[in-house]
Amino acid sequence: MPKVTPTSARKADHIRINLDEDVRSGLTTGLERYHFLHQALPEVDLEKIHLGMSLFGRSLKTPMLISSMTGGTEQAGKINRTLARAAQETGIAMGLGSQRAAIEHPELASSFEVRELAPDILLLANLGAIQLNYGYGAEHCQRAVDMVEADALILHLNPLQEAVQPGGDTNFAGLLKKIEMVCKTLSVPVVAKEVGWGISEQTARRLVDAGIAAIDVAGAGGTSWSQVERHRAQNEGQVRLAAAFVDWGIPTADSILQIRKAAPDTPIFASGGLRTGLDIAKCIALGASLGGMASPFLKAASRSLDDTIMAIREVAREIRVTMFAAGVGNLRELGNTSLIRLETAE
Repeated sequence: MPKVTPTSARKADHIRINLDEDVRSGLTTGLERYHFLHQALPEVDLEKIHLGMSLFGRSLKTPMLISSMTGGTEQAGKINRTLARAAQETGIAMGLGSQRAAIEHPELASSFEVRELAPDILLLANLGAIQLNYGYGAEHCQRAVDMVEADALILHLNPLQEAVQPGGDTNFAGLLKKIEMVCKTLSVPVVAKEVGWGISEQTARRLVDAGIAAIDVAGAGGTSWSQVERHRAQNEGQVRLAAAFVDWGIPTADSILQIRKAAPDTPIFASGGLRTGLDIAKCIALGASLGGMASPFLKAASRSLDDTIMAIREVAREIRVTMFAAGVGNLRELGNTSLIRLETAE
């Protein structure tokens, strides 16, 4: 039985809360404001639409990412193995949850080690960027990459979560220079990722200038980690603090547009409240390279491998049908497709 550490216990709480509680943001993704112009004469063959792409030396059959979720516990290991098998079967990318627990307690590494099950996928290692201000360096980042034979490393940014989390790490001062150091020395590309409140134009520009190779927006509109932490609060004051931020963040659609303006040549991973292939297609039309989902796949993986594969294929089919009805045959054309923006009533 793997050792139970404070970090792994927290990860177990996170799985339970995400499966059992309502932790949705009070905001929407903003994607509901955008619509494709329907083409009654699409002039494309539905079954010949090409969904493939390449990124960081790996080929994807569909522009989809299983967003980073979990690791560090026995249950998390089972979920990760199911997700990895499903990603290998369907040809999509996968991000692992934060590997801090396994860096500090190597006996927990097995819950992240999925490469043998998914030799061909784009696999992303993951550490909290804030740990660079709490004793971690480039060598720890390289250990996370080597541990799972990853193609890239996610450094996730979660200031609000740390601020409302009991005992959170909140010294973000001077962090950008340390991120730049990692980007310069690591053997693989580095991806910056928020965890559910989006990335602004200003932050995106600073990250790209520091050497970040891609940005995962993880915008507002899906899971709110302040609400996850509300369910872990140890007293009423902590409950009220976390609850106050239910409406915080940059909606996913707005964050994509801000990052695209700041860094037009940088790959964008769209995530944060995406639930369908139509959502992913909208994000690509707005400027993203691919779309990521967490909650739908976590719930499917907690049931079975077959359910997970089915969920991925359903989303892929939705992307394909969206492109068909919009009259585009590949992802390049989808990225050049204009959306209709609906103005909401004040």
